[in-house]
Amino acid sequence: MSKRVFIAATKQNDGKTTIALGLIINLKKRFKNIGFIKPIGQRYLQEDGQKIDEDSLLIEKTAGAHGIRYGIKDMSPVAVEKGFTENYIQKQNKKEISNHIKESFKRIKHKQDMVIIEGTGHAGVGSVFDHSNAYVAKLLGSKVIIISSGGVGRPIDEIMLNKALFEREGVKLAGVIVNKVLPEKYDKISKLVRRGLERKGVDVLGVIPYYPELSYPTIRQILEETSLKLLSAQGSLNNSVSRILVGAMQANDAAKYFKDRCLLITPGDREDILSLALQAHRDDLRISGVIITGNFTPQKETIEAFDKKNIPLLFSKEDTYAVVSEMHDLIVKMQPQDKEKIDLAVKLVENHVNIDKLLKKIK
Repeated sequence: MSKRVFIAATKQNDGKTTIALGLIINLKKRFKNIGFIKPIGQRYLQEDGQKIDEDSLLIEKTAGAHGIRYGIKDMSPVAVEKGFTENYIQKQNKKEISNHIKESFKRIKHKQDMVIIEGTGHAGVGSVFDHSNAYVAKLLGSKVIIISSGGVGRPIDEIMLNKALFEREGVKLAGVIVNKVLPEKYDKISKLVRRGLERKGVDVLGVIPYYPELSYPTIRQILEETSLKLLSAQGSLNNSVSRILVGAMQANDAAKYFKDRCLLITPGDREDILSLALQAHRDDLRISGVIITGNFTPQKETIEAFDKKNIPLLFSKEDTYAVVSEMHDLIVKMQPQDKEKIDLAVKLVENHVNIDKLLKKIK
C-alpha cells in the first residue's frame, strides 16, 4: 500500500500548493514514484478541452521536469464550476462524486510509493456538497497535515478547530506546518508555537519563514486575472511586482517613490508621470510595468518608448481607484513558469520541514 498524506489548511492562501510542491520534489530523493491528486478544485483552467484545477496543472508541469509523470485528468477529478453547488443541492449525487474521486485516486496511486493529496481550504470546505476535506481524507484513507500561517494564538486556535473536524470523520493528524512566519519573529514564534501545540498533543513538522517574493504577481498573471490590455513589451511578462505606486501626485513629488520592481498605476493623460517612469527605469531600479487608467489611449510615441525600454504598458478603461482595488484583491498563484518561486518553495521545505518525522507519522 502506498504512503499517503492529505494537505489541508486553516484558511485560503496559507500555502498548501507551495508546500505540496516542495514536498513532492524533496520526496523524489527518497521515493522513485510519487503521485499527486487534488480531488476537488475550485479554480480551474481549460486544458485539452478538460477542466483542470490550476494547482494540479502547476504540479504536473513542474514535477514533470523532475521525471515525475501523472495523468492530468485524474489529478483533478472534480471541478467546482459555476452552478455546481446549486445543482448538487437539487440533485444530491454524493455517491457519484465519491466514486469519481475514488476511481481517479485508484489510478493515481497505482505503483506509487507515495501520494500527496491536496485539499481545498479548511477541514469543512465542501460540506455543502457532502464532500468536506475531512470526508475526502477519510474516503481516501489518509492522515492529514494542517497548514497555518504565522502567529501563535490564532494559528493554534484554528489548528485545534480543524483537528476536531478531521477527528470527527475518523481522520488522524500527522502533524502541522506553520507557514509565513515573519523572519524577525521566527525564533520566538517557532519556539512558542511548538511548545503550545505539543501541550495539545500535536506534532509540529515545520515552521517556515515568510518570503514576500512568493506572493509577488507577474505581469503575465495580472493580465490573465484582469481585463487589462497589453500595449508594449510582450517579452517582459515574467516581470514580478513587489509594490504598487499610484501616480496621482505632482511629477517632482512622484520621483522619490519609484522603487525596484514597482508597478505604476496612473491616469493615461499624465504624460509627465509616464515620462518620469521612463527616466527612472535603469539597471538598479527596474519598473516592472505601468497601468494607464481612465480609458485614455497614449500617443504612439509613448507606446514605442515603453516598448524600447521593455516596460510592459497596460491599458484600462476603468478609473485609477477601480484598478488599484482590483490589484489589491488579486489572488497570486504560483505558475509553472515561475522558476525562481518554485526553486524557493523547494528550498524552504527542504530546510524547514522535518520530512523524516512526517514519514514516521504516516507509515
